[in-house]
Amino acid sequence: MTTNAITSRVWNFCHSLRDVGVGYGDYLEQLTYLIFLKMADEYSKPPHNRDMGLPAGYDWQSLTSKNGAELEGHYIDLLRKLGNEDGMLGQIFTKAQNKIQDPAMLERVITMIDQENWAIMGSDVKGDIYEGLLEKNAEDTKSGAGQYFTPRPLINAIVECVCPQPGKTIADPACGTGGFFLSAYDYLVKHNPRMDKNQKKFLKYDTFHGNEIVANTRRLCLMNMFLHNIGEIDGEPAVLSADALIADSGLRVDYVLANPPFGKKSSITVTNEEGEQEKEDFVYNRQDFWATTSNKQLNFVQHIHTLLKSTGQAAVVVPDNVLFEGGAGETVRNSLLKQTDLHTILRLPTGIFYANGVKANVLFFDNKPASKDNQTKEVWYYDYRTNVHHTLKKKPLRLEHLQDFINCYNPKKRHGRTETWSEEAVDGKNPEGRWRKFSYEEIIKRDKTSLDIFWLKDKSLVDLDNLPEPDELAEDIIENMEAGLDSFRTIVAALATTPK
Repeated sequence: MTTNAITSRVWNFCHSLRDVGVGYGDYLEQLTYLIFLKMADEYSKPPHNRDMGLPAGYDWQSLTSKNGAELEGHYIDLLRKLGNEDGMLGQIFTKAQNKIQDPAMLERVITMIDQENWAIMGSDVKGDIYEGLLEKNAEDTKSGAGQYFTPRPLINAIVECVCPQPGKTIADPACGTGGFFLSAYDYLVKHNPRMDKNQKKFLKYDTFHGNEIVANTRRLCLMNMFLHNIGEIDGEPAVLSADALIADSGLRVDYVLANPPFGKKSSITVTNEEGEQEKEDFVYNRQDFWATTSNKQLNFVQHIHTLLKSTGQAAVVVPDNVLFEGGAGETVRNSLLKQTDLHTILRLPTGIFYANGVKANVLFFDNKPASKDNQTKEVWYYDYRTNVHHTLKKKPLRLEHLQDFINCYNPKKRHGRTETWSEEAVDGKNPEGRWRKFSYEEIIKRDKTSLDIFWLKDKSLVDLDNLPEPDELAEDIIENMEAGLDSFRTIVAALATTPK
């Protein structure tokens, strides 16, 4: 059966389940469990003949041999049993629950999966099916799954710029469903068709290192990686459940590619003296950090710096506040400029993420050995925000939209860059002048060492005849209002915690 035919079958059944109240996320979760068990069954037979480590009576055959209430009861028991196992098996089934309450529907899903031989299916086929389900799940904004799904065109553009090489390690301390890992894997395979046996083995087993604290998201990531030929079904998981920010694990890697969660503050729930529960800011006390703060993004930037080898490279998606916030933010920016080569900042438009009103940027920086001199000499900016309008449905972000940035970034010869900015761009006469550099001296003179820099004029403010379409304006207004509300909530929270 062709890829399209299999994908169509999977999707059609998904729609059927939605009619009886099973959402995309729940369906995807059950598919993960069942496809994993089916592939384990296939690998246990000739020509593979592998011991997959499944407990007796809790395998694929135990599901296909039952139906009705007996099947439902056994499936619930199986999920509980496998969640207590070690290795990837236990990680896939951690806190697993049956979300398909109709035994007849459950049996139909099992039959659908049983009809295919997943082990011999190409990783690109399996991966395409699974990635499609992940993206569809992310579009279901009510579920909140979008926060774990970074737009793949953005990820692919970042990987194109970083150009990972074989035999190098890659980490993502908040890896979500594994988008950066899969893009890097595809890039390495595509650009290195003559990798030797050791390089291929390293790519499969030792290249990727991740953390994801949400159990369901972690299982989706592990399954996504496995279906793309990363890791083994009976091996140790490449993605840990530990909070990456708690402590320095000692891991040092060649590349960090990440889009950490955008919630501004880390918090924990505590019981006060009156016995009432309330949230309290959680501060990570780490000696390797430049500043102590409860700001999640600033902590991830600091942690990513720690993860890098002395020659390591990083690309990290951060919200606007990381570029201008005072206090700990200013300390982190100054340290980043002095101790790393923060060479590139890509400014992103709204409308590309599944969360509304997100204003984000990509920081590209290289770690450097300790030195008395500042390591950043100049920062190159690409403004892909001013006069850019994207929507998830009518004008979604595609890789070609970022191709000019990739060309300007000049991955193969980064030190041979040329500005496209000119004085005419400031006057709005050259709207393509998005690529400009600022010296270290220019940046440190700015208030709080702010990296929040723009130079292009918004055409909607200077040319009333060239306004965006009404629906685009409406979406911009909604996104700006939501972003403003988030900022207001942050101020209120800060005032509430300020000593009186």
